[in-house]
Amino acid sequence: MAGIGVDVTERSIELASRVRRHCVEMTRRGRSSHVGSALSVTDILAVLYTDVLNVRPSQPDWPERDRVVLSKGHAGSAMYATLAESGFFDPRMLDEHCSDGSIMSGHVSHKGIPGVEFSTGSLGHGLGVSAGMALAALRSNKSWRAYCVMSDGECDEGSVWEAALFASHHELSNLVAVVDYNKLQSLTSVAETLALEPFADKWRSFGFEVVEVDGHDHDALAGALSVEPAVATRPTAVIAHTTKGRGVSFMEDSVLWHYRSPQGDEYEAAVAELEVAR
Repeated sequence: MAGIGVDVTERSIELASRVRRHCVEMTRRGRSSHVGSALSVTDILAVLYTDVLNVRPSQPDWPERDRVVLSKGHAGSAMYATLAESGFFDPRMLDEHCSDGSIMSGHVSHKGIPGVEFSTGSLGHGLGVSAGMALAALRSNKSWRAYCVMSDGECDEGSVWEAALFASHHELSNLVAVVDYNKLQSLTSVAETLALEPFADKWRSFGFEVVEVDGHDHDALAGALSVEPAVATRPTAVIAHTTKGRGVSFMEDSVLWHYRSPQGDEYEAAVAELEVAR
């Protein structure tokens, strides 16, 4: 795991910039969905892979690696781009995203893609899988940790809370649930669909230590994700407050960009904004 500092933070910010550019390009080329969801989770993934995780890109199956499950699998473009830019595979593979016959599907898939631990897409499954990984590590006396990157909308699923009960019961202090809390679901806001608040209190009542951060502040994310658990017998939930479509002004906080892909003038405008922000 890398230490936290100015140079490391600069690297994670630069990684996030490259990933956002990839996400816009990948969804344009494949005419695929979920660019808004990918842009909201980008900073979380960039900090994990630059500042936090104990992984070896040249050895993606290294037994002692930390595990990451992207439970919000619809943001697969962000995960693929992060892995490619982190050295797990050739970034040229990203050109195949959502093309006919490609292994690089819109929802994240582990088949043939180094660094992806688990295929996801049907929401609500990632935390249970991650809890199982964490339990396996504890029972094998291994020091690696399991990180589950989730969407806020999938916390509507009962399976999430069943997994949370399981994690607390088994004292999985090596499990970190990271919620990309961008407040929008597929058709409207989270609050209108099925309100989650008081969200932090819910996680606490299920036995988690809870940290709330600005999900686009790399220093805050690195601090929240890198520290050892405050209580050695409890899992951690990091609630990362984010903006859907982050980095492209006309996509930010707009439910339209859950399913829409950037084409033509919209694509050119998005690329121009992202280039200026670099």
